[in-house]
Amino acid sequence: MQATPSPSALYEILSQIQRHNRFVLTSHARPDGDGVGSALATQQILRSLGKQAEVVLHDPVPRNYRNLPFAESIIHAGSVDGSYDAAILLECDSLQRTRLQGLEGKFLINIDHHIGGRPFAHVNWIDPQACATAELVYRLARESGAPISPEMATCLYTGLVADTGSFMFEGTSEHTFALARELVLAGATPPQVAQSLYFSHSIAKMRLLGAALSNLHREGDIAWIWVTRDQMERVGALDEDCEGLVNYALAVHGVEVAAFFRELSDGRFRVSLRSKGRVDVTTVASQFGGGGHRCASGCSADGPLAHAIADIVGNLRRVSSVQ
Repeated sequence: MQATPSPSALYEILSQIQRHNRFVLTSHARPDGDGVGSALATQQILRSLGKQAEVVLHDPVPRNYRNLPFAESIIHAGSVDGSYDAAILLECDSLQRTRLQGLEGKFLINIDHHIGGRPFAHVNWIDPQACATAELVYRLARESGAPISPEMATCLYTGLVADTGSFMFEGTSEHTFALARELVLAGATPPQVAQSLYFSHSIAKMRLLGAALSNLHREGDIAWIWVTRDQMERVGALDEDCEGLVNYALAVHGVEVAAFFRELSDGRFRVSLRSKGRVDVTTVASQFGGGGHRCASGCSADGPLAHAIADIVGNLRRVSSVQ
């Protein structure tokens, strides 16, 4: 399938929305704020246009996004059941990343802003200049004529804040804040969103943070932390409790790039990579089948832990010395 260049991709999506009536919306497995917020906002756009739309995600919505408007309507399943005319995948570079069965054979629309986004769908709107997929959904709303309600604005503002690292990642500009302003004017409440994102952690997550920080290591401008399955089980933590822990390693003065290793049930490790901007961590993530942004990427690495650390940190060391 060929990519349709933007902005013609946007108008092709609008055309396909007119042609189809029942949509399934989804994002990647282990959904983040941009994936959840963008999917819910797109659902509201379609419903305002008289279409049927349901959000189906493979994994549960993380705790800090469960207060989003209409989040309770999200269907959690391993497969897509129903006579949907088309599927819209948001912030997702392949069908496989959704971990959903049943999307094959449907008319596929792909909306993504990752630099490594791939044109796997019938219509592909991939714009790496956008600061979040939420920005593209906002443009879709404006062009479609759908009213931007306070609920939609809240979903989009959450995606914007989450994917820019609270406006800290490289690429944040006056354009980003102009979009934030538009969403606040439309009804998003920044304190409410911030409290849901940053002040709704479980006791288990805070205890897990303590365990992770006890494993903090630093080598020059690189820092890394990890947690094992045993540590997670001991404090009663869920996989979602690992979200954001890597930022504490990045917060160390003089550190430019950080990694967080989470042991999986099969002995492999899920790796979160973060950068303050000088180092492009996607160059490392892509070597291990992952991807993301320059300042925030992820991948998986084979265990045992010492092997995973050697592979990831070794590549970070090489990339950091070049860049």
